[in-house]
Amino acid sequence: MKLPFATDDGMGTGAALGLIVLPADETLENEMRALVREADAALYHTRIVMPPEVTTETLASMAEALPAAVAMLPECHLDVIGYGCTSGATVIGSDGVRERVQAVHPEAKVTDPISATLAACRALGVRRLGFVTPYVESVSAAMRALLEQNGIAISAFGSFEEGDDRVVARIAPESILAAIEDVAGRADCDAVFVSCTNLRVAGIAAEAEGRIGRPVISSNLALAWHMRALAGLPTGVVPGIQLFSKGL
Repeated sequence: MKLPFATDDGMGTGAALGLIVLPADETLENEMRALVREADAALYHTRIVMPPEVTTETLASMAEALPAAVAMLPECHLDVIGYGCTSGATVIGSDGVRERVQAVHPEAKVTDPISATLAACRALGVRRLGFVTPYVESVSAAMRALLEQNGIAISAFGSFEEGDDRVVARIAPESILAAIEDVAGRADCDAVFVSCTNLRVAGIAAEAEGRIGRPVISSNLALAWHMRALAGLPTGVVPGIQLFSKGL
């Protein structure tokens, strides 16, 4: 017997978001899930091919892999797609990321953690950053140069200098918190930016802000905030984290 059924508008009636995640990233999806909790907001994930070693060469290789990764997202309308790699967006360029994503989903707005961080700095009035990364020097240098080209001075810098993204996922939040305090204490800065979607910052950001008395921006916090804003979702959803008290 064939059963009758009705159809409705499906998932994501409030917003439909797509997320492109690296194979070795164990953090972004879990933190994003806590930052996009509305029942009418759908969050879809896909993975992109990349070796676990983070170098300028492996990051650049993702440019050609982006369309295939985006094609694995649902074929439904997507409001915003986020490319979840700060260093990858730095090497490929935000325009290059957007062009490749919209070649598959032309209706979607596109962002990435470095674009989102620049937007966050504008929203918070940040001109001087303390900068924490896990990267090897060549990757950190490229990102530092990009921030400075966009009018953000790097007042203090520190890196874990770890090239294996699988290890980065295991860096303890306590170590990240200590790094934030160390960098914030070494120079006058308006905020501290912790780069890399694989670093676990969301759970310690409010405590870090309380300790240093300034905003803490992470790749995942900035990306979630920017995707929410671009999709028309409210941004004031995370008490205790200054970025989420701001709109675009």
